[in-house]
Amino acid sequence: MATFKPLSDRVAVRPAPADKKTSGGLFIPDTAKEKPKRGTVLAVGPGRFENGHQIAMDVKEGDDVLYGSYAGTEITLDGEDILIMRESDLLGRIDD
Repeated sequence: MATFKPLSDRVAVRPAPADKKTSGGLFIPDTAKEKPKRGTVLAVGPGRFENGHQIAMDVKEGDDVLYGSYAGTEITLDGEDILIMRESDLLGRIDD
């Protein structure tokens, strides 16, 4: 991936691939697939400034996160679809 560094409190997230089959083994057509709401953080901005102090980010590169259905802006970088969103659009971090 090209070098990309988000600004302020933004993060770049690689969405997890959508399921192609149900748990019962049925194939899901493209028109019926739900957008993934889980992904991996690729890059993190330095954090936001509030009252003259920088607020550190709660996520780091490599974290698995959950986000809302309509969160972020989709872009294509080096042929890969990624989402750019604010840290506040993230719902939580998944620790396995």
